[in-house]
Amino acid sequence: MLQIFLQQWTQLGVDITSIWARYGDQYLHGMWNTIVLALLATLIGCIIGFVCGILNTIPHSKSDNIVKRVILTVIRAVIRVYVEVFRGTPMILQAVFIYYGLPYFTGTLVQWPSVFVAALFVVSINTGAYMAESVRGGFLSIDPGQTEGAKAIGMTHVQTMLYVIIPQAFRVLLPQIGNNLIINIKDTSVMFIISYGELFAVHRAAVGATYLYFPSAAVEMVAYFSMTLIASLILRFLERRMDGSDNYELVNEDQLVTTAGTYNHPNKGTPFDEHSREYANPLDAEKRTIQQEMLKHRNGSARGER
Repeated sequence: MLQIFLQQWTQLGVDITSIWARYGDQYLHGMWNTIVLALLATLIGCIIGFVCGILNTIPHSKSDNIVKRVILTVIRAVIRVYVEVFRGTPMILQAVFIYYGLPYFTGTLVQWPSVFVAALFVVSINTGAYMAESVRGGFLSIDPGQTEGAKAIGMTHVQTMLYVIIPQAFRVLLPQIGNNLIINIKDTSVMFIISYGELFAVHRAAVGATYLYFPSAAVEMVAYFSMTLIASLILRFLERRMDGSDNYELVNEDQLVTTAGTYNHPNKGTPFDEHSREYANPLDAEKRTIQQEMLKHRNGSARGER
């Protein structure tokens, strides 16, 4: 039994070596096409999502102009339909309807310049539908006081979004953006339906010529895992960089803050320390003693006056 198992693994290695020798360059080219499509589609999808998020959060009330309310209502209805349609249908069918369906119904009116443009359009709008809801949730997670403060100093809604809300929401949304990138790396495999030359299309071509389905699938598995793992590591690095340092030392020269009791010395220590590190310096200890003596003298004079 062990001998048969070892023979199977040996044969698998031989088959993988054989298929890589014949189609290695095509596998690498397919990986490159997959990465380019996933990166560009994620970037465009994020832009679509942020635009939809900004449009969805434009404030309006019954006291506003009727034209403004109608326009905002129509915009939000269109965004809602767009989100529900592209989140509720498979990407492979979206590719078929967009690449084959539009020319079918419009004749020569709609002609895609290349398969790549069509694939990029499909993956981008699909990503944008998911990002629109993620962005809306990210905006809602920001404290409403931030928006109120921006309005108080005269900022418009667009300025508030660009300079106050989006910079804070971006950090919250970064894991979701990375998640969409990883999903797009894998989901671009359905673009073989419109003959785009990504990694899975190379796998189908190699299998059709060699009939080595499992060895080619093993190569595909390692390739996809490598791309998603590298993307995850890069995104984790970006998250750590955006978090900044874990330790901060408060520097404040405003005497009003110090006397108001809202300032904590960086070396104050904890309530469980026998001696506060804030006065570890002998000069600081002497200063504290003088302050205590002055306080006792003041209290004693006050009691004597009564």
